[in-house]
Amino acid sequence: QVQLVESGGGLVQAGGSLRVSCAASGRTFSGYTDTMGWFRQAPGKEREFVAAIRRGGGVTYYADSVKGRFTISRDNARSTVYLQMNSLKPEDTAVYYCAARSGYTGSYYRISEYDYWGQGTQVTVSS
Repeated sequence: QVQLVESGGGLVQAGGSLRVSCAASGRTFSGYTDTMGWFRQAPGKEREFVAAIRRGGGVTYYADSVKGRFTISRDNARSTVYLQMNSLKPEDTAVYYCAARSGYTGSYYRISEYDYWGQGTQVTVSS
């Protein structure tokens, strides 16, 4: 089992920056966190993929809507994944969720591919 806890959300003005973190605990060294992802869900909308990163950190994926503005990274020694968000826009307002899955096959952007989820952290961008 893997437990994920997000932190770092908050209120920021448009154009500002924020970094959210996801601390993993439990069986983090047993392949359960091979791929870590960030998803978000805005009010009245479906949860959507934001970014993902493989265990080695050298392979990352981004949604087109955040490419060039957001950066995902991970510190395996600390079992933590980060999402640095720059040039934030009001449309980035959402609850941000961390997710973990084993392996690298399949679709990294599909919610169903992930086995473990955090409770989410609210990010609000004011205009």
